[in-house]
Amino acid sequence: MDQEATESYQAQAYLYKHILNYVSSTSLKSAVQLGIPDIIHNHGEPITLSELVSALRIDPTKTSCIYRLMRVLVLSGFFATIKVDKNQEKEAYALTPFSKILVKDNIICSSPLVMVMLDPNVLNPWQFLADWIQGTKQQGPFESANGKTFWKYMDQDPEFRNLFHDAMQSDSQLMNLIVKDCKPVFEGLGSLADVGGGTGTLARVISEAYPHLKCTVFDLPHVVANLPATASGNLNFVAGDMFQYIPSADAILMKLVLHAFGDEDCINVLKRCREAIPTQGGKVIIIEIVINEEKDERELTEAKLFFDLTMMVAATGRERTEQEWEKLFIAAGFSDYKITPLFGLRSLIEVYP
Repeated sequence: MDQEATESYQAQAYLYKHILNYVSSTSLKSAVQLGIPDIIHNHGEPITLSELVSALRIDPTKTSCIYRLMRVLVLSGFFATIKVDKNQEKEAYALTPFSKILVKDNIICSSPLVMVMLDPNVLNPWQFLADWIQGTKQQGPFESANGKTFWKYMDQDPEFRNLFHDAMQSDSQLMNLIVKDCKPVFEGLGSLADVGGGTGTLARVISEAYPHLKCTVFDLPHVVANLPATASGNLNFVAGDMFQYIPSADAILMKLVLHAFGDEDCINVLKRCREAIPTQGGKVIIIEIVINEEKDERELTEAKLFFDLTMMVAATGRERTEQEWEKLFIAAGFSDYKITPLFGLRSLIEVYP
């Protein structure tokens, strides 16, 4: 076979692989829906195919379907196969670090993230991306697919809203692994306002780690309605609109808030933050993605860029490079900032007046 033909077939295989990338993610969603990570975890040891089919309580004729599903997920690294008999012939499935965080008993269970990111309401807007870019669709992709913007849709669909909040709560639980190591970030602070803090998962983690810190969760009225303050009194909830007003505190915390908005809205919110903190000793603490294609490994960069496009399609937001973050901070009246990569995809950004 000549070189041109070889290159063409290689190119076709590469194309098929990327066209069918959705197979890996939707297979993972199916595994979560079936409860496979929990079944393997509860089994207490690697589980054979027949044991898995029995635990799933499905028709034995579907055994080959489960085998083929697991074969893809093993290849993707979500599960592993282990030889379990003396002749090294019989295989069983085991969890890997990538599926352990999908187990419901895990304090940092990420299954809700899988379900919301692969929800049809989130996937369907991609079909409208090209039309929107060409300008033939005035509405954003999400609105074209669902009839409403992301935020209005979430407000009016309780099921999707609960799914989204569960995902954000599970994401914030990861802070349990790192917040205790962030003592220098909170030194000298007496109060903190978690803007867009949802039901208070992250603020609760911080308030428990640093009892001296008075924490306020600030979010929309329907989000914080009827949420009680802690018995210790160092965590309470306040309703409001961050575009209009942000409660005063020594530090303002925003986790995965600004990436949902364009630059103009971000500058507006950052200006409100600047008004809410003291000139001396105050700061804004931002937990967001910082794109760094030069320093990050390819896999990390790919995940960050995928997130960037997801924000563009879902909410016309974006992920930003350090230079793009700096422009926002300067435009909002801040004088300095510090970026520390701590949270996998995300970094901790401290912004000073």
